[in-house]
Amino acid sequence: MGGRRVRAARRLLAEALDGELPEHEQAAAARRVVGELGADGALSALVAELASGAGDPEGTARLSYRHVLGFDKLLLIDAGPRHMLRAHVWHPDAGTIGKEDIHNHRSPLASYVVRGRLAMELYEVSGDGDGLTAARYEESLAHGSADWTLAAAGEARLRLTHTGQYAAGSSYALPAHTLHRAWCDTDEPTVTLFLETGAGRRRHTDVFTAAGPHPGAVAKVPLAVPEYLAALGELADRLRSR
Repeated sequence: MGGRRVRAARRLLAEALDGELPEHEQAAAARRVVGELGADGALSALVAELASGAGDPEGTARLSYRHVLGFDKLLLIDAGPRHMLRAHVWHPDAGTIGKEDIHNHRSPLASYVVRGRLAMELYEVSGDGDGLTAARYEESLAHGSADWTLAAAGEARLRLTHTGQYAAGSSYALPAHTLHRAWCDTDEPTVTLFLETGAGRRRHTDVFTAAGPHPGAVAKVPLAVPEYLAALGELADRLRSR
């Protein structure tokens, strides 16, 4: 399915990541893959092919949306339950309800910074009472819809363990349970190539916030196909103008 570059990306994902790998090996392999797909103009060519209608625009548009954490989440390749390759376009100073959230993921992930710069913090739950006091939620997908549901799960204290900046050309990989938050660290939008991988997805993620109570559900509004293709076209132009 799709054009030449889409088929090549699918083949690379399958060759590098299919199989039952330990989580740390899965994350390391995912980091190598996003580095290969994101470097040296490869991503702009792939995105341009997808913007022309290659692949499955109806299916990928249904899983693309404006994320509450302040970035546009554009699904590029949906390889079933194992791999989802996305482009994230992070906007500076995005004033969203999720801006302060610390969270983890359902599966191992890797990200490559194609353009701009991300800042990121890593956290751990503090067992001795030190650190940031935060409300804890369990986030899952609502039955019968794609909305997020947030179930209150008490309070916790979190200790900051790492701060970092990731400029264009850098990458990182994280196990599923790693608590972190990231944001655009420049005055211009930042573009990252993001890969979730592994068949053993967690049923929920953990979300911690010090910004006040969250609503019980947050709507996930998918992009319409014309809107999705236009966003890909704009992204391809942005990447070619580097």
